[in-house]
Amino acid sequence: MNIQIFGKSKCFDTKKAQRYFKERGIKFQSVDLLKYGISRGELTSVKNAVGLSALVDEKNPDAALIQYLAYDADKLEKLLEDPRLLRTPIVRNGKQATVGYCPDVWKTWN
Repeated sequence: MNIQIFGKSKCFDTKKAQRYFKERGIKFQSVDLLKYGISRGELTSVKNAVGLSALVDEKNPDAALIQYLAYDADKLEKLLEDPRLLRTPIVRNGKQATVGYCPDVWKTWN
C-alpha cells in the first residue's frame, strides 16, 4: 500500500485517520493541505474515485460559491486555488480514495 493522507493540521478527522494507520503499522505520507496544497493530478485522481461533490467541505462558508460555477473544471480549479474548501482527510491508495474518516473502506484496501 502507498497511503497518502491529505489533511489540515487542526482537523480532528485527519488526526483520527493518521492514528488509524499508525495503530496498524501501515506507513503513510501525511500532507498538510494548507501548507503544501494538492496537485491537479492527485485531486483529479481523488475526484474520479469519489466524485466532485464529496470533495467540498460544506461547513466552509465559501463552499456555496462552488455550486454556482457552471463547469466541473472550474469547480476543480477553485478547489486547487483554495484547499480550505476541501473536506478532509483525503486518503489515497493508488487509484482508490476516500474523503472523510472511512475505516470500513480502508480495511478492504490491500
